[in-house]
Amino acid sequence: MKILIILLLVAAAMATDKEDRLEKLLYDGNSNFTTRMTIEVSKENAGQSHVLSAFSVLTPLAQLALASVDESHNQLCETIGLPDDESIKEAFPLVNSKVSRLKGITLNMASKIYVADRYELNGEFAEDTRTTFGSEIESINFLESQKAANVVNSWVEEHTNNRIKDLVSPDSLTADTRGLLVNAIYFKGRWKDQFKKSLTYDADFYVNTDDTKKVRMMSRTGDYKYAESLELGQVIQIPYEGDETSMVFVLPRNIQHFNEVQETLKDPSVFEKTMETLYSAEVEVKLPRFKIETTTDLKEVLIKMGLWQPFDPSYAKLTKLIKDLDSGLYIDSAKQKAFIEVNEEGAEAAAANVFNFAYATSFISEPRVIRFTADHPFFFYLRGGKYTLFNGAYYAS
Repeated sequence: MKILIILLLVAAAMATDKEDRLEKLLYDGNSNFTTRMTIEVSKENAGQSHVLSAFSVLTPLAQLALASVDESHNQLCETIGLPDDESIKEAFPLVNSKVSRLKGITLNMASKIYVADRYELNGEFAEDTRTTFGSEIESINFLESQKAANVVNSWVEEHTNNRIKDLVSPDSLTADTRGLLVNAIYFKGRWKDQFKKSLTYDADFYVNTDDTKKVRMMSRTGDYKYAESLELGQVIQIPYEGDETSMVFVLPRNIQHFNEVQETLKDPSVFEKTMETLYSAEVEVKLPRFKIETTTDLKEVLIKMGLWQPFDPSYAKLTKLIKDLDSGLYIDSAKQKAFIEVNEEGAEAAAANVFNFAYATSFISEPRVIRFTADHPFFFYLRGGKYTLFNGAYYAS
């Protein structure tokens, strides 16, 4: 009996080590992918407020990896930061389970695959995507494009609390459409310590060195995790109820410092190392209320990030996706719609992605009273545990 106990303990330790290794792989993959996607989305929205959810794009990319072979498979695995199919099948359920159990907030993640009614998914892929991602599968007639678009958009609205609308347009569905990969994520959280609405006031926000815009500025003084760095400026972490999720704000020293910080953040380790230096301090926080919606052409962004083969009808190898259709399948389009709202009570955020398949025919010395006044452009990161679920930049425009 003693030997049996020892064996069980060793097995448990080995399992834990494996889980830690898998989680680190996906964590590193998410951090790198978020940084690379942010760079491209920021270029497309220069000088404009924007929000994205790179975390939610990982799921459809991982699904595509399980459906692909050869160089298409290699590119997809490299993009998400996991070495092979087995790692995908083990890492995603592990991480998604942990993220979905975060305390004190509402976080819903959903995945669905729509298949043209004349076809069906490859049996092995259908089973893998159900067990790994919890994906629903539905047959649909894409020839009735308006009806099909309504069905897909209704599902997206339902899973994003009606925040994401009209993700799919009827024009994008044609006789060549064989399937849609749709993924949605919805977050809602209340600040652990809410801002009082009575203290919110009109304030000037410096859009650039010459122009200002009036914003509704929230105000609160309290204990927060805080740091200052020469590279990033001021960093503050504001927790949500449950203490397992938070929003991190990176405020450059001034408007001129913004572009420099943006360049610095291209190295994800700088942000993560700064997070390790946060300490508890009493901070007077002044933060604008804001609401941002952004539509991103994921096909364009991903190609710029080096993932091009699955989008090219001549090179795509998505041979394990549709039964009896082992050639000619490629990704015709990919799009994300993302939304975030931050106010006195907390934050609400949502994102949805659709992939359309077609057939080819160090520190600054602190002042005694710390003031964090976000009256010029800044960056934000909505973190679930250590994972960045949403991020973006605010310009008051």
